[in-house]
Amino acid sequence: MQQTLVLVKPDAVQRGLVGEIILRLEQRGLKIVGLKMLHVQEELARRHYADHKDKPFFQSLVHFITSSPIVAAVFEGRNAVEAVRQVMGKTDCIQAIPGTIRGDLGLDLEHNLVHGSDSEENAEKEIGLFFSQDELLSYERTIDKWITAS
Repeated sequence: MQQTLVLVKPDAVQRGLVGEIILRLEQRGLKIVGLKMLHVQEELARRHYADHKDKPFFQSLVHFITSSPIVAAVFEGRNAVEAVRQVMGKTDCIQAIPGTIRGDLGLDLEHNLVHGSDSEENAEKEIGLFFSQDELLSYERTIDKWITAS
């Protein structure tokens, strides 16, 4: 099964939306295999956003993600990367369709509530930034057979 990183960003934590965001991803059929709350330090933020280091908005990303606690989660499931991205909606909340996290709950491009890895390769790298292997659990859920065919 594929794994992906989800970060519930500072704006969502401050607005009390952590449960709503996790609920939507679990309702999609994804399984939580890692979960923790943390205050992202600047070094980790810079490593996480390294692909954007030459862009004019880089410092703003770093400032925002370090401004308040976040919730980091690893979700697992068939096509988990794409499934999370569909549930999140477009990065610009105003362009995100209703029914998505950002389309229903967001209003701003910069404060867009949630991050999800954009590829399987980036998911692996990003998970490694936020979680050690011993923080990820492998377990069976009785409902899994009802979510995906074997």
